[in-house]
Amino acid sequence: MKVLIVEDETAAYENLVDILAEIDPDIQVVDNTESVNQTIQWLQNNPSPDLILMDIHLSDGSAFTIFQHIIIETPIIFITAYDEYAIEAFKVNSVDYLLKPIKPEELERALVKFSKWTRTEVVQYLTQLSQLTSTPKYKDKLLIPSKDKLIPIDMKDICCFYTTDKNTTIYLKDGKSYPYSKTLEQVIVTLNPSDFIRANKQFIVSRNCVKNITIWFDNRLLVTLDIETPERIYISKNKAAEFKAWIVNDL
Repeated sequence: MKVLIVEDETAAYENLVDILAEIDPDIQVVDNTESVNQTIQWLQNNPSPDLILMDIHLSDGSAFTIFQHIIIETPIIFITAYDEYAIEAFKVNSVDYLLKPIKPEELERALVKFSKWTRTEVVQYLTQLSQLTSTPKYKDKLLIPSKDKLIPIDMKDICCFYTTDKNTTIYLKDGKSYPYSKTLEQVIVTLNPSDFIRANKQFIVSRNCVKNITIWFDNRLLVTLDIETPERIYISKNKAAEFKAWIVNDL
């Protein structure tokens, strides 16, 4: 069995690999993707695996966003630390839904369940899964509280979202900035992934606000925006290829 693991935490990924090896040494982990965009790109450019183990909370948003962009032709076992996603997971008729920390016996039970599926059941599952590929709707404005007012801001006017010490700030193209009550994790799932990307733990950046990209000495990317930012924006070596594909809209 060939398995793709969609997981953005290294320790969690390595734990899954170890558990799968204990359950069945013949299981082959074909790759590990860490984000919505990276997973979309991988599935578009590689043969479909037999099964996907998918964390719901990824570095650039909710994994459910993936289904709004491509048709997935592989059954999925969802894995997450948050049980509030269970309803969404069952809407897509997942093979199973496992909570972190993963227990070997629970994953083995899910794999046994999958192995008993008939071809007809797999086809029915994939048909239901394909229904998730409806046209997504994203915010085109935000309402930002400012003293006793609410200020409407067009998404096209936003350069980046920045977080530090659990506080989020929105920076606009005109140089203005506003505090925002939501975390980057809450923000990213509401944004069009063609226009915004989670650059790192501190920044979500707008594609139309990227001024230039410098290749750094350790193969990271240094991103400069049209505005001055509170700190430099670095893209990790592992995410550099994904970022370059996103900047030219080639995902």
